[in-house]
Amino acid sequence: MGLSSRLLWLTILFVMIAEVLIFVPSVANTRIRWLQDRLNTAAAAALVIDGVNEMELPQPIQNDALMATGTKAIVLHKDGTSRMIASADMPPIVTHYYDLSAVTPLSAVRDAFDTILFGGDRIIRVEGLVGDNPDMVIELVLEDAPLRHAMLIYGRNVFLLSVLISVITASLVFFSITRMLIRPVQRVTENMKAFTEDPENPNNIIIPSPPVDELTAAEGHLADMQTRLQQTLKEQRHLADLGLAVSKINHDMRNILTSAQLMSDRLAMIDDPMVKRFAPKLLRTIDRAVSYSSEVLAYGKAREAKPRRRFLNFAALAREVTEIVAEETEADINYVLDIDETLEIEADSDQLFRVIYNLVRNAVQAFASDPSDDPALVRRITLSARRTGSVVEIRVSDTGPGLPARARENLFQPFRGSARSGGTGLGLAIARELVLAHGGSITLDDSVSQGTAFCIELPDQPVPIDGYRARA
Repeated sequence: MGLSSRLLWLTILFVMIAEVLIFVPSVANTRIRWLQDRLNTAAAAALVIDGVNEMELPQPIQNDALMATGTKAIVLHKDGTSRMIASADMPPIVTHYYDLSAVTPLSAVRDAFDTILFGGDRIIRVEGLVGDNPDMVIELVLEDAPLRHAMLIYGRNVFLLSVLISVITASLVFFSITRMLIRPVQRVTENMKAFTEDPENPNNIIIPSPPVDELTAAEGHLADMQTRLQQTLKEQRHLADLGLAVSKINHDMRNILTSAQLMSDRLAMIDDPMVKRFAPKLLRTIDRAVSYSSEVLAYGKAREAKPRRRFLNFAALAREVTEIVAEETEADINYVLDIDETLEIEADSDQLFRVIYNLVRNAVQAFASDPSDDPALVRRITLSARRTGSVVEIRVSDTGPGLPARARENLFQPFRGSARSGGTGLGLAIARELVLAHGGSITLDDSVSQGTAFCIELPDQPVPIDGYRARA
């Protein structure tokens, strides 16, 4: 059974329950009103007869009075005296007595259901005040079959009316809620089903209705979620395609780099000052490339290897980075190293090299993308570092044009955080991943008004307490 069908039947049920709650006091009131009408009719006839004479009425006239009121006997109690107004030849035996002048709501309901369930063949005696005069009471003896019949007809009519009201109310509620609730929910459900089957199809993104209530607002949120999910899926597919392509390139590049490594070893044996100057740098660069090509992007894995931390001289590493970048770009940039020559950092040499290299190279590319060609502009990249206790703070800053707003919003996000057209944003993403692997942090210094500055904090590797106790 669907939601709309259940809603229809529940509405009918609830209206019927409400009608039942109304029916109970109303049927009790119907009984009281039926008996009161008989008392009023009998009281009117009794007052007329009582005012005419004090003689006993002939039996034919009494029968007419009894037939008119539908009773077996009529007694008028007035000023402390009682007078039999009319009576059948053989007055029946009374089985139940009711005083309408002292009826409570609970007793009225109880007597009404007693009449409906067990009445029909009983003789009852009923009395009540004549008007508001407490000294005048009218008393009737009658069968309860007509009363029960009248109550059953009333109950049947109330039941049929309740069913009619329930159906009409349920139909109105059903069509209203179907239009306002069920149809929008069905629309959202069908859209979610279609989107699940083909999440990359732009036509499956729901078109939200104008926001007027919670459901249309939910449609708007669903549309935003589907749009973002499609973008994420596209990026994931892009990453998967990129990973497959890089894996293929990595397979062949490793062989090429191995050959280049052999040739560079032979080149280092040549007795030439220029060769001796650049050969060590070339060898270290090729060694890093071979090592990285062997470790990164293994089958089914695109995570960086765990850092192999050792103490290294950061000034020497920073100097090597700037020399390689300067040779690669040949740009007119001033490199400033504000680093103590004795500063040591506990880190993976190759991974820290890649972090600093990516940051410096990004700064160089920022200068290259600057449309201004004013020769008076200062183009400077500064690398500084200092140790505070067991933490080393590294700062890479430049005097370039700075990061655009889009790059700041998607900082460290692959394919989103690029600061230049055609960039991938992988440099910052890789740098962040390597820094986090060392237990450190990398942030953009927002206090810099000109250029860009990144701050890196690298803590030393903690000493295991078990090893410390073993040495103690």
